[in-house]
Amino acid sequence: MSAATARHRGQLVERTAETWLKRQGLKPILRNYQCRAGELDLVMQKGDQLVIVEVKHRRHGALVSGAESVTLSKQKKMTLTAMHLLQRHPELSELAVRFDLVAVTGNGGDQQVEWIRDAFRPGL
Repeated sequence: MSAATARHRGQLVERTAETWLKRQGLKPILRNYQCRAGELDLVMQKGDQLVIVEVKHRRHGALVSGAESVTLSKQKKMTLTAMHLLQRHPELSELAVRFDLVAVTGNGGDQQVEWIRDAFRPGL
């Protein structure tokens, strides 16, 4: 699979996750926030919480689940990127921050969404 095709598929899965989370009452703030430290797939808000969402996609039968693929290294990158976001957008710093994971399994009309709230706590 080419890089462009993988990127396109990733964007489609992120849109699926965002739509699903909106139905759960979350409000989109930003998509694909990037800085040197890394990237945040989705930044959303639920009440007084800023919800940083990592979206992972796996085919049915994958050896490693989406949840298992969020390593300690990835968690550190997400934490540093979230800190950068809060410095750049001080209006968001009054919100409590939570890191969630949305794991999408399958393709097309056969997708299952698993939402893991508070998937990890930063521990730099």
